[in-house]
Amino acid sequence: MAISKLLLASIFLALLLVHGVQPLPTNQVTSNSVSEDAKTPKIDCGSACAARCKLSSRPHLCKRACGTCCARCSCVPPGTYGNYDACPCYARLTTHGNKLKCP
Repeated sequence: MAISKLLLASIFLALLLVHGVQPLPTNQVTSNSVSEDAKTPKIDCGSACAARCKLSSRPHLCKRACGTCCARCSCVPPGTYGNYDACPCYARLTTHGNKLKCP
């Protein structure tokens, strides 16, 4: 009986110690690190896509697709067609049928 009480008391104390120990924070930000927002500059997708789709035969569809691509890639190639080398992410996005998604 005394051994079981001592065993329960030691288990209880061990659990308290384990619960009381706080892990050291591992994701501290140093002064030399750059935040995620600073890495990818935010662009105005609305005006960039309006410029990209201004000559499209279906401007609303073009702007919708371009807006999705711009939100994912944070860039839109210059001009109204082509120039995909300026924004490789934009050029890699495809539909379920493996067609280019971005105009």
